[in-house]
Amino acid sequence: MPAPTHYSRTQIILHWVIMVLVLFNITASDGVKAMYDAFEEGTTVSSSDALFGNLHIYVGISVLALAILRLFLRLRRGAPAAPAGPVLQQKAGHYVHIAIYVLLFTLPLSGLAAWFGGIGKAGDAHEVMQNLLLILVGLHVAAALFHQFWLKDNLITRMTSRK
Repeated sequence: MPAPTHYSRTQIILHWVIMVLVLFNITASDGVKAMYDAFEEGTTVSSSDALFGNLHIYVGISVLALAILRLFLRLRRGAPAAPAGPVLQQKAGHYVHIAIYVLLFTLPLSGLAAWFGGIGKAGDAHEVMQNLLLILVGLHVAAALFHQFWLKDNLITRMTSRK
């Protein structure tokens, strides 16, 4: 089966929904930390922290479910071929994408292990992976902008519209 020339509408929607959910969870992480600290100290948590803490948990579970769906669609349908370019550039893009996918799975799983399993090391790893995801997403965005405005190869349209 030849590689598709564009992403499907569902793949594009999943990309952007996951991005919004991840950004929300990064901003709502203080609520879950406050909930955890209150639990550890035997104190009560503010209603705002409880709201954002619980939302952080549910959104994380949603990210995991949507990432599973996204990976399933990618394996089943495929993805457009990487644009032509230097081998190192293509390998970097490939490995950054793999790392982002891995983090979209391991971040929610480590959060679940920390929260529901009480595994402190998983919580520590969760925070480190969150920072790593931010760095990789920054590289991903920078590369997309580089392609769009420096190379002018219209790469960004693969995730913004269906041809």
